[in-house]
Amino acid sequence: MYPGKTFAAFLFDMDGTLINSIASAERVWGDWARRHGLDVATFLPTIHGVRAIETIGNLALPGVDAAHEADLLLKAEADDLDGIVQIAGAVAFLKALPPERWAIVTSAPRSLALARMKVAGIPVPAVLIAAEDVSRGKPAPDCFQLGAKRLGVEARDCLVFEDAPAGIAAAEAAGASVMVINATHQHVLQTPHAAISDYDTVGITVDEQGWLALEPQRDAA
Repeated sequence: MYPGKTFAAFLFDMDGTLINSIASAERVWGDWARRHGLDVATFLPTIHGVRAIETIGNLALPGVDAAHEADLLLKAEADDLDGIVQIAGAVAFLKALPPERWAIVTSAPRSLALARMKVAGIPVPAVLIAAEDVSRGKPAPDCFQLGAKRLGVEARDCLVFEDAPAGIAAAEAAGASVMVINATHQHVLQTPHAAISDYDTVGITVDEQGWLALEPQRDAA
């Protein structure tokens, strides 16, 4: 829980961190994987936290145009928003933050991010870093570095909220502290970082300089 530590800003991943969109994403990606002859059960764990174009490109499938396939996939995801909900307590937690002290940093493209946020009731932040804002996606640190820069702070002074290994690696590479969200995990992610089950477990305090600290509300995971 980082007792006694304050942060210049909070940077939030979106899918699996602020919202639960797993069912929607896995329906779309599962259909795509079957069409390309992939083992769905093996493939689906690789999609989380990574930009679509990099997920597809990493497969190196013969004759597959990664950019074209990613565009088709993301359109299909935008058409399938059923069952997308906030992680427990996420909306109240975000609304309690000073607006200039937080950002969303997602591997989703901006249009899909905004659509999913609207369905889940997530407030749109002043700073939203999406897939098209960086040339290298997670696990590269670029997105979190850019998010911090646009808030006018250093990434090393931020706390990143993440749920996926690629995002955690990106936050580590950016020099940020990490809080892991376990809400959508079937099994608790093994990590050296602090972790919580949802946002009902934590509150915030803001010091005179505007820096943020976490305080436990009930037993955290």
